[in-house]
Amino acid sequence: MSQTREPQAPAPQPTDPLLDHNYDGIQEFDNPMPKWWLWIFYATIAYAALYALNFVPGLGAGPGRIASYEAEVEAARARYAAAAPQPAAPVDDATLLALARDPQALAAGKEVFVSACASCHREDGGGSIGPNLTDDYWLHGARPMQLHATVVNGVLDKGMPAWNEALTPEQVARVVAYVTTLHDTRPANPKEPQGTKADDDAGEEPASGAGANGGGSHD
Repeated sequence: MSQTREPQAPAPQPTDPLLDHNYDGIQEFDNPMPKWWLWIFYATIAYAALYALNFVPGLGAGPGRIASYEAEVEAARARYAAAAPQPAAPVDDATLLALARDPQALAAGKEVFVSACASCHREDGGGSIGPNLTDDYWLHGARPMQLHATVVNGVLDKGMPAWNEALTPEQVARVVAYVTTLHDTRPANPKEPQGTKADDDAGEEPASGAGANGGGSHD
């Protein structure tokens, strides 16, 4: 029994107009882009023109891309320069002796001494692994700046590190000032003298309140 085929509906005809140009018998319909897409496209062209003319995004005349960039770079340099560590103030004998008369500086110096130096010099400065810091004898000079140099550079052959790598310049100055006050403090069981007596050290007396074995200060 044969089946009768229902007639198929004709294919819908395109509504877009056919363009006039013909290429090897091939033609195309005029199918325009959506208008919302075209407006976005036109806006990007307008923005590109404004950008090329060094206008700011708010459509007002600006200083230009290069000038804006340079201003931002200068602002960043100023910001980071303010946060960078400042160079240490110069130190001399007078500065260190002045710190030795400042109660706040001495308190800060003692705190550093207890945490960094006492393991070798004892909290009272009497000496243990390191030399006695309370008598008249020095290993590396009696003046405050000689002591400062010893702390900064260390005495590596004796196991004393260069403390400028672990302490700030301010901490070094304050702990040196504190060590100068340990002279003649009479600790219990002091270590035997080491080095040269300060009176004989190039004819220089130890700084007021400063004493002991300059090889010493393990600050």
